[in-house]
Amino acid sequence: MSAQDFLVEIGTEELPPKSLVTLATAFADNISQELAKLDLSHADVKWYAAPRRLAVVVKNLIAKQADKEVEKRGPAIAAAFDADGNATKAAIGWAKGCGITVEQAERLETDKGAWLLHKQIQPGSNTSSLLAEIVTSALAKLPIAKPMRWGSSKVEFIRPVHSIIMLYGNDVIPANIMGKDSSNHSYGHRFHAPAKIKIQNAEHYETALESGYVIADFSKRKAIIEQGVTEAAKQLNGQALMDADLLDEVTALVEWPVVLVGSFEQSFLDIPAEPLISTMKDNQKYFPVVDAAGNLQNKFIFVTNIESKDPQQVISGNEKVVRPRLADAEFFFNTDRKQTLASRLDSLSSVLFQKQLGTLAEKSERISQLAAYVAEKIGADKTAAQRAGLLSKTDLMTNMVGEFPEVQGIMGMHYARFDGENETVALALNEQYMPRFAGDQLPTRLEGAAVAIADKLDSLVGIFGIGQAPKGDKDPFALRRAAIGALRIMVDKDLNLDLVDIIAFSQQTFGDKLTNANVATDVLEFMLGRFRAWYQDQGYTVDVIQAVLARRPTVPADFNQRVKAVAEFRKLDAAAALAAANKRVANILAKIDTAIPDTVDVKLLQQVEEQALYQAITAEQAEQAKLQSYTDGLMHLAKMQQVIDQFFDNVMVNADDAAVKLNRQALLKQLRELFLQVADISVLQ
Repeated sequence: MSAQDFLVEIGTEELPPKSLVTLATAFADNISQELAKLDLSHADVKWYAAPRRLAVVVKNLIAKQADKEVEKRGPAIAAAFDADGNATKAAIGWAKGCGITVEQAERLETDKGAWLLHKQIQPGSNTSSLLAEIVTSALAKLPIAKPMRWGSSKVEFIRPVHSIIMLYGNDVIPANIMGKDSSNHSYGHRFHAPAKIKIQNAEHYETALESGYVIADFSKRKAIIEQGVTEAAKQLNGQALMDADLLDEVTALVEWPVVLVGSFEQSFLDIPAEPLISTMKDNQKYFPVVDAAGNLQNKFIFVTNIESKDPQQVISGNEKVVRPRLADAEFFFNTDRKQTLASRLDSLSSVLFQKQLGTLAEKSERISQLAAYVAEKIGADKTAAQRAGLLSKTDLMTNMVGEFPEVQGIMGMHYARFDGENETVALALNEQYMPRFAGDQLPTRLEGAAVAIADKLDSLVGIFGIGQAPKGDKDPFALRRAAIGALRIMVDKDLNLDLVDIIAFSQQTFGDKLTNANVATDVLEFMLGRFRAWYQDQGYTVDVIQAVLARRPTVPADFNQRVKAVAEFRKLDAAAALAAANKRVANILAKIDTAIPDTVDVKLLQQVEEQALYQAITAEQAEQAKLQSYTDGLMHLAKMQQVIDQFFDNVMVNADDAAVKLNRQALLKQLRELFLQVADISVLQ
């Protein structure tokens, strides 16, 4: 059957740059799903996205649906004919609806009876007749939080729509979508080529737009920008700060990227680099430049959407725009330095953290107490951690952080150094927010780790303590991130901290503010629950995680060691048999509702196999006490497979003699406890 390429383009006003890729991929996915529903086979589906257009190309889209054989079941034979064998009204009506006579109907014989049946071939529809509805449905399902209307139209979309291309092969598919009639015309660059551009077919799409100064392929534009920025930085003997989100956003802002370099006064570099970098990246969408040592340079790289005959005019314009922002940062910095962080402590009393939990001053005091407690537990400088916890939120009261919230903590560190605070305290003010996101770096010093854990735990205990735990996808206080961040610090730094202990201490710091009587249990369960997703992301299987969770270890570093040990154990040939044996033991013991002795009576061990198992358990108990790691312990337990298998193959646990039966149950209890020292192996699949 013949097939041709299909192209759809939605021409709009400038689309939100941060949403562009999401919209484009969703559009392509939605079209693929609609095609699948209609059994329309095709090859690759490719999306295009530029500031003023979303497009999808479906390669080798089949021209027509395949014909289908449709079965229509009629009345049961008993209801289709009367006692004389004549067709009833029900049968006649059904046959008429099928376009046949009752005599032409087939019979469907099943175990449950017989029915009238009609089979007919339903011809497939031409693809061209289905495309308009496919595109309309795909657009309706786009993730648009706030659609808008324009003019007098009642049509809603993320931005006003100006044109629609619908091409199947070389033919325009007639359609009216979002109030616009389809055509084979697109539009080029707003300034370089604003006139209509005729698109012959999907294959012609990219080259036709490039002739109009539009690179429709997002990945191609991105590669051009990345290469251009890298080369420009190289020419400056530096390196561009080009994170993935900024690169994507800049790519979404331009149709025809041109990379240029601007500069600013050297004197601005006397300010800490972070706010300068922040304003250049976040406000101006520039790429700051650093030298080989990571020091900010007075150069920036930017991408313009126009190929100017006089690039210097474009450069000068951008330099004029960025200069006032840098001057603002300079002013804020100089103003803030007139007041120490410590002198700002009183002002924290005027800012509410949460209505029931009090002000930032109260939160800082709680963090200070908990940070000192944690620091003492992990061998850190208690005094430094306590001081850092007290000052932890003071930089929120500065002009710089008020203007650039993303540098909170960072500016606290800089201001603390200018104030003459201990360097450990200064670093901890920045490290309190680490890790800020998945994969972010962790605190470098134990004092910073103590403050970071204290800050996150205070939020967890406080918010859970007033009954506002996260629900569904709603997590306004980012408690999931806080929990995972605290766990990461404790695990990666191998800190000997028990969640039960530090949660209890944190709870005490709130006095009578908390109303949830189960706060300690709720926070513990919530934090342990984060382990599952975290370890799954690292490639561990669910059963390995569940085996450890079954033992509920509350020291995160210990939890991590157990997970790694069980994962290694699971790779052994003996693992499956031992897991099955443990499951069997667990099932036997679960059915016993009487007390089982803790010790085994050697005199009642009648069979060789149970005697051998007892000896193996006794020897293993002594051996386990000598081993240094959970991994070694489980590997050593694996050697018991044969003796365990022989026991179950030859020994009847539920013996007729009640004393022998109870003794064998005691033997299994010891075996179970031996394996449960690390994890519940019976959970392994």
